[in-house]
Amino acid sequence: MNVFIAGGTGAIGVPLTRALIAQGHQVTASTRSASKAPMLQQLGATPSIVDALDADALKRAVAAAHPTHVVHELTALPKGGAKSARDLEATNELRMAGTRNLIAAAVDAGAVRIVAGSFAPMAGVGPDMTDMQAAAAAVRSMESQILDASRAGAIEGVVLRYGLFYGPEAASTVEMMTMARRRLLPAIRGDRSLLPCIHVDDAASATVAALERARAGATYDIVDDEPVSFSEIARATASAAGAPRPIAVPSWLPRLVAPFMAKMISLRLALSNQKALAEMGWRPSYPNIRAGLAQVRTHAA
Repeated sequence: MNVFIAGGTGAIGVPLTRALIAQGHQVTASTRSASKAPMLQQLGATPSIVDALDADALKRAVAAAHPTHVVHELTALPKGGAKSARDLEATNELRMAGTRNLIAAAVDAGAVRIVAGSFAPMAGVGPDMTDMQAAAAAVRSMESQILDASRAGAIEGVVLRYGLFYGPEAASTVEMMTMARRRLLPAIRGDRSLLPCIHVDDAASATVAALERARAGATYDIVDDEPVSFSEIARATASAAGAPRPIAVPSWLPRLVAPFMAKMISLRLALSNQKALAEMGWRPSYPNIRAGLAQVRTHAA
């Protein structure tokens, strides 16, 4: 395959580039920052400096790569993750206008397939979560644009709904481990959350599988075998960081201190990867975040 990755320097872009190169595929990876080009070159990819919101520039960049396949991993999140709805605004625009531009560029370049990385937890956003509605609408727009293009026969479209990323190269994991060492990452008393997670390397392998053999027009949940509570995430992170067991706090405290994050970590969303197993032959290497974060500790040792 000759793959164009839109968003090649993000949490999934880097391990995906590495996985594709390791399998002998040709990769062009985009970034908005020229300073990140050397990193992409070191991975073995051809860097493409382009802003996906500039439709004409994106068409030229994709056409120059002559891709057979395109991957949509465009985000513009703060390094430590979103702490408020405002932090999602730039990513929302990429998921709406950027998706439209990327589909047009992929079709114009003659690519046969486009795979879009979506965000599984958005499926748990209810009508009462008013500050999350714009982000949820942007995710729906991205997914529907990809699937509509597939139904219209313009290009084969596939949507992957990733769980919460973790792993040694995930900025959120690095930040949470730092917080755990400072005793700033608490568990929640009476925690009933159920969160879908995925190791970044498993997300990358699922994306490669989708490029090669997913059913056109399909949507897959790319998640660990076992969803976990936020408190389990906190305990697994502390263990991986070599930090003390997290302090347990009452559920009202996160809602008071960090209301936006409190809503996200209180979601109850049990998802399954069985469709991806049945149709793509993919399953995660790490069954749950405890196993995946134990690997992080080994990686750091």
